[in-house]
Amino acid sequence: MALSLNLPDSSGKLARYTLKGSAPVQPARGVKFNRIAYSAAHVVADPLAAIDPWLQCAVDWDTTIAYRRYLWSLGLGVAEAMDTAQRGMGLDWPTSLELIRRSLDAARDVPGAQVASGCGTDHLAPESVTSVDQVIRAYEEQMEAIEKLGGKLIIMASRALARVAKSPADYERVYDRILSQAKQPVVLHWLGDMFDPALAGYWGTPDVDAAMDTAVGIIAAHPDKVDGIKISLLDKDKEISMRRRLPVTGGIDGQGVRMYTGDDFNYAELIAGDGHGTAATHGQSDALLGIFDAIAPAASAALGALSVGDTEKFHEILGPTVPLSRHIFRAPTRFYKTGVVFMAWLNGQQKHFTMVGGQQSTRSLVHFAELFRLADEANLLAQPDLAVTRMKTMLALHGVEG
Repeated sequence: MALSLNLPDSSGKLARYTLKGSAPVQPARGVKFNRIAYSAAHVVADPLAAIDPWLQCAVDWDTTIAYRRYLWSLGLGVAEAMDTAQRGMGLDWPTSLELIRRSLDAARDVPGAQVASGCGTDHLAPESVTSVDQVIRAYEEQMEAIEKLGGKLIIMASRALARVAKSPADYERVYDRILSQAKQPVVLHWLGDMFDPALAGYWGTPDVDAAMDTAVGIIAAHPDKVDGIKISLLDKDKEISMRRRLPVTGGIDGQGVRMYTGDDFNYAELIAGDGHGTAATHGQSDALLGIFDAIAPAASAALGALSVGDTEKFHEILGPTVPLSRHIFRAPTRFYKTGVVFMAWLNGQQKHFTMVGGQQSTRSLVHFAELFRLADEANLLAQPDLAVTRMKTMLALHGVEG
């Protein structure tokens, strides 16, 4: 018998929705991808902790690390303690470092598990920062702590730097200093202001093309210290333009600096690539995506198909996930983490829908209802009976009979 429930539409009116009933894709295990693919992973809050959620952070460590093991089992790497983990939106630096430590410890038990960890300046209150030197010292403090654990760095964009930098030269100074000290090639991170308004004008200018010139120049000065750059601008043309300008030497394998797509609107076509140029790194993107947390099985299956040259199958699997991703990442984009955690709850990866910082409250019931529909249409509800039960619980909390 088909599963159905009442869901509100965009006008708030209820309508009966019947699930498609399509079986979720089952990725093949042990397939070697021909792209590097990191999932920025969420954290699972501890709902039983006696804290003030807006002011304090409590993590369910066992469930959080279990989810990372799940991602590794699908062949995906973990981008740890990033914005998907609510870095700067509920997850503080001491808790982030503990998360990195636990994740790296768990990865040692998983052959081939990849972890790259967010390194930033978020232990500083941006309003207290008055100089670029303070930003440098803050980056160095987090670098030292993560590298002491054996971690690979993702150099996160800094709210403090965006606040105090007066020109592109200030960015060049900071990144030259950080890259010169890195023990292994790092991933740079350019997060657009749609993800974080405090990062407006990053690289010293609101002009994206001029900002790109600065970022490319910094990379070109240190190609052996840069694995790649993740850009999250939600603009595929900007990503392609920058991808074609990255150095063809250096990186982690000497074959060039990689573009890690952070475009949660256009990831399928960017990963598939356009074959431009003679350098593979110019014609395709690797991936470091928050949406891969929510669509992990589909991402794994699609990447497996791509690795054996079946581009048609890759798009067949990943294409239906794009409308869901665009909905989860719709403006205000910074609230996308709520949709990611909601998907984990629907699919039984955690027992509750409670988030660090109380962020479960940032989206409306209408938003969740549309997310549910799109997840079903993309064949991403792993346990439809459970998903319907939990969606009905959500409806009931809002006074709606499902």
